[in-house]
Amino acid sequence: MKKLLLALMMTAGFAQAEDVLHVYNWNNYIAPETVKRFEQSCKCRVVQDYYGAMEEMLAKLSAGAKGYDVVVPTGFAIPPLIKQNLVQPLDMAKLPNAKNINPAFMNSVFDPGNKHSLPYSFTTTLLGYNETKLKELGVNSDSWAVIFDPVILAKMKGKVTVLDDSREVFAAALMYNGFSANSTNPAELQKAQETILKAKPFWAAFNSQSYIKELTVGNIWVAHGYSSDMFQAVADAKAAKRKFAVNFGLQKEGNTLSVDNMMILKNAPRPDLAYKFMNFMLEGKNAADLTNMIGAGNPNLAAVAFVKPEIKALQSVFPDAATMKRLQQLNALEGKQLRELNKLWTKVKTSK
Repeated sequence: MKKLLLALMMTAGFAQAEDVLHVYNWNNYIAPETVKRFEQSCKCRVVQDYYGAMEEMLAKLSAGAKGYDVVVPTGFAIPPLIKQNLVQPLDMAKLPNAKNINPAFMNSVFDPGNKHSLPYSFTTTLLGYNETKLKELGVNSDSWAVIFDPVILAKMKGKVTVLDDSREVFAAALMYNGFSANSTNPAELQKAQETILKAKPFWAAFNSQSYIKELTVGNIWVAHGYSSDMFQAVADAKAAKRKFAVNFGLQKEGNTLSVDNMMILKNAPRPDLAYKFMNFMLEGKNAADLTNMIGAGNPNLAAVAFVKPEIKALQSVFPDAATMKRLQQLNALEGKQLRELNKLWTKVKTSK
C-alpha cells in the first residue's frame, strides 16, 4: 500500500510539473487577468521570470539558462537568439491566430518570413513632460530640441532626464541632427556625441528606472523614455490629483520603435503549452488587455475593437500610416560598430 501511495504521489507531482508554462519576459508585460484566463483554458499554471534589459536576457540564455518555454525579445535581440540556436522554428499550423497580426509588423529584417517569431506588442521612445510647466515656459514638446538645445534647456536646468541607454540617447541625438537613428557613420555619430555633451550639463540624470515617479511627483519636467511608461505616468498623476498635468508625445524629427516578439526556446520543457500560449495571446481580446492596462502599442488588428477609445486616439500608441514612416527600429550592433559606440558612450558618461 505504501509503495502504491508513493507511486501515486510521484505521478501527481510529475503531472503538476508538466502542467507549468515558464515565460521569460519584461516585468508587468502581461495583464494578470489574461494570465488567469489562459490558466483556466489550458488547465495549467504560468510562472514568469523577468529581465530589465535585452542584454541581461541574452546573457542569461547564452550562458545556458534552461527551463523557459517562451521568451519575449525586442527586435534587435532576435538575430542573436537565432544565430546561437537558442530558439526553435515556429509551426504556423499551430498558430492560426497569427492571421490577426497587422502585416505592417510582419516580415521584419530581424526575422524574414517570421520563421522564429511573432509580434506581441510595441512601444515608442519619446518625451513625457509636465504639460503645465512647459506651457508656462513657452516650450514646445514636439521636437528633440527640448532635451538637446542648450537655449531651451537653460529654462529647465536640473529638470530633465534621459534614458541610461546608449542606443536610445544616440538615436535621439542622431534624429535631432537629421540623421538615421541607426547611423554608423563616424562623422554623424561624432556630431550626435557633440550634441549630447553640450546638453548633458543641463540634465538632472541618466535615468531608466524611476523617471515615471519623478515625472509624476513633479521632480522633473521632461523625461526621455518609453510610451507605455509615460502612459503610466499620466495615469498616476491623475490618480494622485496633481495640480499639474502630465502628457507625452512623439517628436517631429522621428522616434524609435521597439517591437517585442514571442519566441519558443529550443530547449522549452513544454513546447505544446508554449504554442497554446502564443495562439491565446494573439486572440483579439487577450491582445487588447495589455494595451488597456499599460498603454502598449498593439500590432494585432483583432485587438482594436477591444481597446479603449481614448487609447486608440493616441498616435504614440496607435500610429497612423504617416506616423509609422517616421518610426525606426534599432538595428543590432556587433563587433567594431558596437565597440565604437561604446567608446563614444563612455566619454559621454564620464565627461563633467
